[in-house]
Amino acid sequence: MTTSIQTPDPVRTRRSRPSRTRASSRRVWSSETRIAVGLAAGALATALVVALAPDVMPFTALLIPLVLGSILLGPRTLPWYVVFSLLLLLVSLLNQEELTARVLGAAGVQLVIALIVLVTSLRRTRLGVAGLRGESMFVDLRDRIQNQGGGLPRLPRGWAMESAVYSAGGTAFAGDFVVSSRSGCGRRVEIAVVDVSGKGEEAGVRALLLSGAMGALLGAVPPEGFLPAANDYLVRQDWQEGFATAVHLAADTETGEVVVRTAGHPPAGLLSEGRWHLMGSEGPLLGLVPEAEFVPATGHLRPGGAVLLYTDGMVERPGRDLDHGIDDLLAEAGPLLATAPGRAADRLARRLGSHDDDRTVLVVRRDEG
Repeated sequence: MTTSIQTPDPVRTRRSRPSRTRASSRRVWSSETRIAVGLAAGALATALVVALAPDVMPFTALLIPLVLGSILLGPRTLPWYVVFSLLLLLVSLLNQEELTARVLGAAGVQLVIALIVLVTSLRRTRLGVAGLRGESMFVDLRDRIQNQGGGLPRLPRGWAMESAVYSAGGTAFAGDFVVSSRSGCGRRVEIAVVDVSGKGEEAGVRALLLSGAMGALLGAVPPEGFLPAANDYLVRQDWQEGFATAVHLAADTETGEVVVRTAGHPPAGLLSEGRWHLMGSEGPLLGLVPEAEFVPATGHLRPGGAVLLYTDGMVERPGRDLDHGIDDLLAEAGPLLATAPGRAADRLARRLGSHDDDRTVLVVRRDEG
């Protein structure tokens, strides 16, 4: 029995693609036009009410359609809508019975806001995105890049992992991020906690780019090659502030062996038999020294133990020694791991550290029994 496969005509394929693109463009433009027409009708109705019943509708009501237009319209349509709004403002002024100082002041405020909206529209034109749609695009981009790290992988029975990342500005964009993977037939788990130079939204763009690159590297290269590969990538970027600190953990979920490598990062903490031990690995900052070497630190994660990874925002404060900050973190982490497993990372990030810096905590636990 033979099966025939019909291959598409390349000429027809090439001809059909532009038509689909044009149809899609028409649909998008039609949607933009409908929104603009609706807003223009609302602005016109508002202006009529202001002109006919000034005692009922305040003059400043003309700001409402203008602000809505700045949110909903794209960079091509918004300038025309601003001009239309200014024309309505002028007509409303001419229809006022008396041009008092208060009316002229309100008109001046609206004029300034219209100019601000217009300047913002010009900036959006350079960026190529609109208001809400542009914001949703950036959020989707952030989520997609962060998800390249695979999120926190599901660990075998008896193992658990939790993390918490807080931005200095309270936004979802931070200079800290976590990437992780599970490889080696599910036996080996790798995690990297990275702190990009800067903080908050200032470092958010570089953190997004690096999280995608490091998420792709993690698990694709041997554990000992992850930090050298990440360092080479950063060196090639040639950024003015292109350095970062990182801690990389590779754990064998069958034997409990853990290997930690750091790049200018605070040391990891290993909880064993009720006591914390610092895993003193050595390595330079990422992105500064070509062909850098990273000395590993090894340990054994026994049942009832844990490994704690964190960024410097958790332990650094003005006027306080770094070692004291690490001691305070470990002293707080022990009781939380015993009384609130599953929520220890979040509680540590909320209680400790500097709220003027990005803060990240990651805990890998091995349950008893």
